[in-house]
Amino acid sequence: MKHLGVLAISILIWSLPVATAEVNRSAATSSINALRADKRLPQVQFSKALETVARAHAQDMVRNGFFSHTGSDGSNIGDRLTRSGYGWCGAAENIAKGQPTLADVMTIWATSRGHRKNMLNKNFTRFALVRATGNVWVMVLAQPGC
Repeated sequence: MKHLGVLAISILIWSLPVATAEVNRSAATSSINALRADKRLPQVQFSKALETVARAHAQDMVRNGFFSHTGSDGSNIGDRLTRSGYGWCGAAENIAKGQPTLADVMTIWATSRGHRKNMLNKNFTRFALVRATGNVWVMVLAQPGC
């Protein structure tokens, strides 16, 4: 009986939504586009569809206590985009943990070779950025269609 109570509490906690702090979309868009402008790249636009995918992955990491590009179900960014119904032909994901502000996370990514490469990919035209509990950040960049 005791184990059933623990199981019930665990299921309840798992089913609760993980808090996500609102990211200032305008500031995020300005930040990434300033970086892209320095390289004479076209601007990217914020995407609600990509925000949904990024938020789900951030919440998965927080809820299940891991930090990885691989989801708790073994998915990668392409799997998650396809599962959401987003038509894409190129995509990348940046993740970070612990940075308290948008400026901090963008600085970390801009100075990291792989993350910077994702943000400067000339084919990407859409992006989204979310922050979950514990300052878990997920940025998804994509080229829709093809």
